[in-house]
Amino acid sequence: MKDFRETLSFFNDALAALPLDRKPEGLYAPVKYVLSLGGKRIRPVLMLMAYDLYREDMASILPTALGLEMYHNYTLLHDDVMDRADMRRGKPTVHKVWDENTAILSGDAMLVLAYQLMGQARPEHLKAVMDLFTETALEIGEGQQYDMEFEHRMDVCEEEYIEMIRLKTSVLLACALKMGALQAEAPAADADLLYRFGENMGLAFQLQDDLLDVYGDPKTFGKQIGGDILEGKKTYMLINALRCANAVQRAALEDWLATRPASPEATQKKIAAVTDLYNQIGVRGMAEAKINDYFNAAFTCLQAVNLPAERKEPLRTLALSLLGRQH
Repeated sequence: MKDFRETLSFFNDALAALPLDRKPEGLYAPVKYVLSLGGKRIRPVLMLMAYDLYREDMASILPTALGLEMYHNYTLLHDDVMDRADMRRGKPTVHKVWDENTAILSGDAMLVLAYQLMGQARPEHLKAVMDLFTETALEIGEGQQYDMEFEHRMDVCEEEYIEMIRLKTSVLLACALKMGALQAEAPAADADLLYRFGENMGLAFQLQDDLLDVYGDPKTFGKQIGGDILEGKKTYMLINALRCANAVQRAALEDWLATRPASPEATQKKIAAVTDLYNQIGVRGMAEAKINDYFNAAFTCLQAVNLPAERKEPLRTLALSLLGRQH
């Protein structure tokens, strides 16, 4: 069983060798640019590692792993257009280097390339692979739509939020693991357990991201602390703060959310004030408890996969590192 580093190196070699030399260059240069920006490649690596639990010929499913990474990067490209984001992984986004129309069209090409790569699954697995991939892609679109709709609502409840992040974030991790298991002809029960492992891990990961946006270390978080507060995003933190606040706290929270800081000092003042309200209301503890619930659920699923513990250890180690856990 290969560990994360070995599997990542194996996948990156395949990604670097992917032929993207079609014309016109104006369509494919942005595709190459997006793929060159790096990233952890977690999703394809999870697929390969799930396959490797049962079979050793990982090269045979590389096209589907490449397809999944192509699809993931397509979603990021279009997200950047929708969010009008200037930077991605420390580099200018495609619509900044080129323009919005190019970004949309190149993103469309990436989606088609993803399906083309998925179509190279072995014939006996093709229908299962395509059914899983198509359902997952639809779910991610549904999650994105919910996220957009939540921007204009103040009454989003915790259950709605969890379902949104499950669709937008978790299902692709879950899909990666199940797709690897399906192509390895793993028992159906194991494939479903691996799916649920990925789903719960994704939920824990996203909730942890919400928590770190407020309480993370600016040196290691990789994004501006308080970014979600400034955007007024309906995160787990904000939803529960609004739910649990008393009348005075809720009024203060709504006032701060409506404030548009005009200077760096005002920006920091807003972040500090909302964080103080979160502290008063106790949402940090709520978030940490929820993260632990999903974390434990994920490892219960992995533990139930019908394989020796040492066989599953690389996956367990990877999940622990993703969630910043040591044990």
